Amino acid sequence: MSDFIIEGGYPISGEIRLSGSKNAVLPMIAASLLTEDDIVLHNVPDIIDVAAMLKIAETLGVKCERSGTSLKLRAGSISSGNVPQALSNQIRTSLLFAGPLLHRCREVSFWPPGGDDIGRRRIDAHLYGLKCLGAKLLSEEPPFALSAPQLKGRDLFFDEASVTATEHIMMAAAVAKGRTVIRNAASEPHVQDLAELLRKMGAKITGTDSNTITVEGVEKLHGAEHTVIGDHVEAGSFLAMSAATGGDLTIHGTIPRHYWMMRRVFERFGAKFALFSDRIHLHGGQRLSVKPDFGNAIPVVSDGPWPQYPTDMMSCTIVMATQARGTTLFFEKMFESRMYFVDRLIMMGANAIVCDPHRVVITGPAKLRGLEMSSPDIRAGMAMLIAALCAKGSSTIHRAEVISRGYENIDQKIVSLGGKIKRA
Repeated sequence: MSDFIIEGGYPISGEIRLSGSKNAVLPMIAASLLTEDDIVLHNVPDIIDVAAMLKIAETLGVKCERSGTSLKLRAGSISSGNVPQALSNQIRTSLLFAGPLLHRCREVSFWPPGGDDIGRRRIDAHLYGLKCLGAKLLSEEPPFALSAPQLKGRDLFFDEASVTATEHIMMAAAVAKGRTVIRNAASEPHVQDLAELLRKMGAKITGTDSNTITVEGVEKLHGAEHTVIGDHVEAGSFLAMSAATGGDLTIHGTIPRHYWMMRRVFERFGAKFALFSDRIHLHGGQRLSVKPDFGNAIPVVSDGPWPQYPTDMMSCTIVMATQARGTTLFFEKMFESRMYFVDRLIMMGANAIVCDPHRVVITGPAKLRGLEMSSPDIRAGMAMLIAALCAKGSSTIHRAEVISRGYENIDQKIVSLGGKIKRA
């Protein structure tokens, strides 16, 4: 266990380079099991969740070699089709090994995945998709067990646009016999980046920028080399941090189209940033002020499937709103426990009304004060960190390693931008 000790009141300004996308590289590690050849990934972030996925891969027989930000994976022989319980409990994406293991071993057993405690997170779409491709569920009690002598393509429709289920079934369909059409599919940047790796491996996948993905199964995939895209949630988190503290920030390694919706939402708080071909610049000296909807109505910020506002950005945006003049309603539709961290903001002096598990009203600007608190999940932990940087006095955030699950060298990056933070 470790703590972050933060001294607030300093603007976050300067330049940083974006780390590789956490949500892209995790399924890519699972996808390495689809071939016996080398998979080489570049721009891999050094975060706890990547280490957890690599531990599972190594347990299954994958050889993992890391050099700086590059990672070489070779699943020449798979020693087991059983995903260990202790490692499954550490991370949500442990579930993504099931499909590739079905391809390699024909049978797989796995446990309910771990991850952030932000509410109920179904695995129904994963099981539905795998069963549509021909897998047979052998056990409905943990450890779950599936078998599939041959995966076969199928037209299927998700009852939710699940990111991980889309990634999972896309991987399995890549080596299934025949055509698979995934309807109501997710199309987030990390889903598209995984598809790009699979295409480099020989997969035939189209439609990944839409909600209908078509996969023509191939008999065999081969090795590939790929550079992971920058993490747009990390970029958004730092933009919210800099805007809330009155800083001037440039982020390198970005792709403009990943920030179109984010720019629209930030503009509603008076936080304007410019998009360039490979960087973002948030202008300094901006006074945050909420722009009412037409007719002077209170604006609503809500999340949804891509290209709507990412659920992973809601927590940090709520903190930014505490520093903006005006009132905003936040509507978190996807997870019923994501808003619980707002209680800590209220203790810090935020003017917030928690309407129900999904909605909170924020009125700003608020003069936050330092607080001792604990990080419940990755995004709430980052939001608390932003609040502490805005606050007067010192704050302590316990369980700092939770934030490090998703943000690479977060304390070092903040120090480089003028923030006062140390790890204890």
